[in-house]
Amino acid sequence: MSFTTNVKNEICMLEFSVSENIAFLSGFIRSCGKYSLDKIELSTENAKVAKRLYTLFKSLYSVEVLLEQKKMANFNSKKLYVITVFSKVIQILSDLSFIDEDNNFIYTPKEYIIGSIEEMKAYLCGSFLARGSINDPKTSQYHLELLYDNKYEAVFVQRILNQFDMNSKIIMRDTKYMVYIKEAEKISDFLKLLRASKAVLYYENIRIHKEQKNKTNRLNNCEQANIDKIVATAHFHIKQIKVIDSLLGIEFLDDKLKETCSYRLKYPEASLSELSEIMTIETGKSVSKSGLNHRFRKLKDIYDRLVNKEKKT
Repeated sequence: MSFTTNVKNEICMLEFSVSENIAFLSGFIRSCGKYSLDKIELSTENAKVAKRLYTLFKSLYSVEVLLEQKKMANFNSKKLYVITVFSKVIQILSDLSFIDEDNNFIYTPKEYIIGSIEEMKAYLCGSFLARGSINDPKTSQYHLELLYDNKYEAVFVQRILNQFDMNSKIIMRDTKYMVYIKEAEKISDFLKLLRASKAVLYYENIRIHKEQKNKTNRLNNCEQANIDKIVATAHFHIKQIKVIDSLLGIEFLDDKLKETCSYRLKYPEASLSELSEIMTIETGKSVSKSGLNHRFRKLKDIYDRLVNKEKKT
């Protein structure tokens, strides 16, 4: 069972007030319903969603509801549940803000449908059950989308989402309009908004685990990069010392530089900090990291002069 299905099943178990149920139905029907003044027809692949819709029409409007189970087209093994209402259609469409007083269809619902915060949430629940999907957080990308046939509904849902600071956006996908959210925290907030508490717990556990794993990987990569840098620096020091020894002779250096060469060759993998500590302990004289770095700069100057002189000859 997919993560999206689990979320939708959890939403179907929520309890709403009468006005919230009206907002819920309005959100679902606007997203994927087929309706005229004669009938309302809804379809879904989810049995629990179908049961919820069937129950709502019965309880809110006391109408006969036809619930059919059909096979999907294109040799798909999935089942399709079709809910059809033939009676009180005009009353229902008017109540859900689909038609005005003259029975003309309205592009977006009137404000009373989402007059409160809870009604907005219920509308989003209905819309998500109809057209929503969320990537399982175990996958590589965080992604939530709601796909609509018309721009009016997409813009309307985006406006509601962004009232809750969801930072949702709209793009065209073929002939449809996709409202989407990419930020992991915002998707988690969306699940909280829909009161899908089990889904939130699952999502957050996976998200936190992934972030901790990524943080550990970044630290390991950073540590490895530092080690590589230390090794490269040490190897360059040794190269300089060997060139100086072959072209000049280490014995012609001053005592501090000879000492530095000796310890670098003795401890070829040590960082400057480690080398300064070793020299301080073994010589009994304080050798700071900055002081040691200064000595290596002097050695580099000698190395550069010798190499340049060698090139000219």
